[in-house]
Amino acid sequence: MRAIARSYLRAILFKRVSAMKLQQVLKNCLLRWKEITGFDFCLLNEQNDIFAATGLSSPPAGSILESFKNSEASSMQTDSGCLYKVTAGDDPAYILLVQGEGESFETTGKLAVCQVETLLSSYSGKSDRNRVMQDILFGRLSSAEIFVRARQFHINTGIRRAVLLVKTEGVGGEPVLETIRNIFGSRNKDYIGSLDENTTAIVHELKDVEESDDIESIACLLVDMLNTEVMIKARVSYSNICSDLSRLPDSYIEAVTAFEIGRIFFADRNVFGYSHLGIGRLLYQLPVEVCEMFIQEILGDESLNSLDEETLNIIRTFFENNLNLSETSRKLYVHRNTLVYRLDKIEKKYGLDIKTFEDALTFKLAMLVTDYINSKNNA
Repeated sequence: MRAIARSYLRAILFKRVSAMKLQQVLKNCLLRWKEITGFDFCLLNEQNDIFAATGLSSPPAGSILESFKNSEASSMQTDSGCLYKVTAGDDPAYILLVQGEGESFETTGKLAVCQVETLLSSYSGKSDRNRVMQDILFGRLSSAEIFVRARQFHINTGIRRAVLLVKTEGVGGEPVLETIRNIFGSRNKDYIGSLDENTTAIVHELKDVEESDDIESIACLLVDMLNTEVMIKARVSYSNICSDLSRLPDSYIEAVTAFEIGRIFFADRNVFGYSHLGIGRLLYQLPVEVCEMFIQEILGDESLNSLDEETLNIIRTFFENNLNLSETSRKLYVHRNTLVYRLDKIEKKYGLDIKTFEDALTFKLAMLVTDYINSKNNA
């Protein structure tokens, strides 16, 4: 039920974001028409509300608008200006009000209607294609339906693809989307869309020469660009390469799984590849009860949660430097004897001498398992 609710909320959010983008596109179009002609333009939606306008427009009364909608005429002169029907698909969906005077007034109105209809048609096609890609990602379509939709929207089913998930902290939305689109440039066959306020999905079509290492490079570039261009911290996960469009749902799950495992076990990283999850992938499959039994067996009544940040930093640095005391003391700017003293305190508390390989391995596993248990308890 939760998964269905999340999918439903994502669909609603996607529609709202799409409507906001369309509204801005149409408003920019009408503003350009005003700059050229000097006329004012006002686009009304099916509810007779102003959808986009170039100024403070006063639409005709509702009765006049309804009468115009029900008539056979494509345009009608009123005290407020001239009304034009604007179709989206086969049915009238908007009314364009043009206010002004001059010999070119009628021609200008008809040309403006043509351009608005072209934008609506183009945007509808793009929006529908994006919606199809989302439906494929979330596994809402069968293999047969994917094939039919792919032919309808000219989507190549046999191209190699990978799914990337970009998760940002704090601010998300349009600034993030625009930065990502700028990174991918003119690659208009890549799908880039918001799944929620802080999550963006990318379905990247790979060139013949691109492999997994290139996807990781793209992920690192996304993190760096979002940090430098819009000052936003981001983490990126990516799937394995899939060679068939029908396998995209599996790739999406791989990207989600990579992020979850990376977030738990590799908190110091910001890029997570599904094929580079190491022991985290193995631990993630274990039941919490088994993990708790392991911690009880190794640490007894003690808990790693009681370690302060300074001690944790010493342990991590010691492991990163392959249990080398001299190199670790140099990196931490502490005397070697001081480092030995701190490590001896850990041995007295937990009964593990992490200066030796076997106990260091056990302690490292205990740290990973503890992170996993904490994440499950806080979920």
